[in-house]
Amino acid sequence: MPQPMLHVVHVVGQFEMGGMEKLLVEFARHCDRDRFKLSFLALGKRGIVADEIESLGWPVESLGLAPGLDPWLIIRLGLLFRRLGVDVVHTHNTRPLLYAGPAASLARVKRVIHTRHGQRFKAPRHENAMFRLAALTANRVVCVSHDSARLTRAEGVAPRRIRTILNGIDTTRFQPATPEHVNPALAVGRFSPEKDFANLIHAAAIAVRSDPTFRLDIAGDGKCMPEIRQQVADLNLGRTVQLLGQISDIPTLLTQASCFTLASLTEGISLTILEAMAAGLPVIATRVGGNPEIIAEGETGLLVPASNPEALAKTLLTLWQDSTRRRKMGDAGRARIQKEFDVRKMVIEYERLYLE
Repeated sequence: MPQPMLHVVHVVGQFEMGGMEKLLVEFARHCDRDRFKLSFLALGKRGIVADEIESLGWPVESLGLAPGLDPWLIIRLGLLFRRLGVDVVHTHNTRPLLYAGPAASLARVKRVIHTRHGQRFKAPRHENAMFRLAALTANRVVCVSHDSARLTRAEGVAPRRIRTILNGIDTTRFQPATPEHVNPALAVGRFSPEKDFANLIHAAAIAVRSDPTFRLDIAGDGKCMPEIRQQVADLNLGRTVQLLGQISDIPTLLTQASCFTLASLTEGISLTILEAMAAGLPVIATRVGGNPEIIAEGETGLLVPASNPEALAKTLLTLWQDSTRRRKMGDAGRARIQKEFDVRKMVIEYERLYLE
C-alpha cells in the first residue's frame, strides 16, 4: 500500500538572492516527489529566487509583510495552513518562526521544523528571548553547523530538540578551476556588516604594497556597497580591487579565480565557501562559526583571525605566490565537498525529520 504524500510548506522572510535562498532552490530541485508535495511562502516581498522555484513546478506565494510586528499575521497564516492541508511547516531563520510557529499550532499542523541558517549576529536581548519562546513551537531546531548548535543550546533550547544538518550544494554544477594560473583572488557575498568586506579591502591594500601583482575581485551587492566603493577609491585600489556587483553565474566566475577568500565576522555554514571548494579553489577565511568545520586547516585552505587585516594579507600572499600549493589544496577541497557536503545527503536528512 503506497504511503501518503506529505505537504511541506517552507516559510521564509523573502525570496532575494542569498545563501539560504539558494538552499530553498535545492529543496525544490531534489525533493522526493513521490513522498512530498512542497509549497513556498515568503512573509515579505517576492524576489528572483521565486521564479526559479516556480520553474521547478512548486507554488510560491508572497504576503508582502511590512517591517515591524503584525500579530494578525499568525491568524492569517493559520487559516492558510489549514486551507492548504499542510502536514509540515519548515521555517527558515527567526522572523518566519515567530509567525509560522504559533500559526502551525493554531492550525494543528502535525510537525514544525525550524532551520537556523545564521548565527543571529549581534541580536539584541529581546530578540533572543523571542527566539527562545518561538522555538518552543518547533519539534526540531536544525542547526547548519556544530558551532550553531552550541550557540542554540546556550540560548536555552533543549539539546534533545536540536539537530545538526550540515548545508550541502549540488557539486555537479561546479567545474574545476585552474588555481595554478595567477587569476585574481575572489570573494563572493552579501555586502552587509557581518561579512566585513572593509577588512578584506584593508588586507588587499597591505598585500599589494608587498606584491604589486596582487589582484582581488569581489562579487555581490548590499547596503554596505557605497562605503566599500568609497574605501577602494580612498585607498587608491582601483587597479587592484574590482567590485563586480551581483553575479548570477557563480560557477563560471569561480573558474576564473586563483583562490577564494572571506573575511566574515560570523558564519553558519557558508555556501560560497562550499561552492569555491567544489570548484577546486583553495580558501582563505576567518576562523569563525562553521568555517573550521568546512576548511581542513593546511589541507584545503587556511584560517585567519577575524578583524586582522595584516594576518589576512599575509595569508593571501602565501597562496598567491605558490601555485603548486593552491592546486594541491584545491584538489583536496573539491574531494572533501563531494564526499561530505552533497546537497542530496542534506535533503534526505531533512526528509527523514519530516517523517519522524
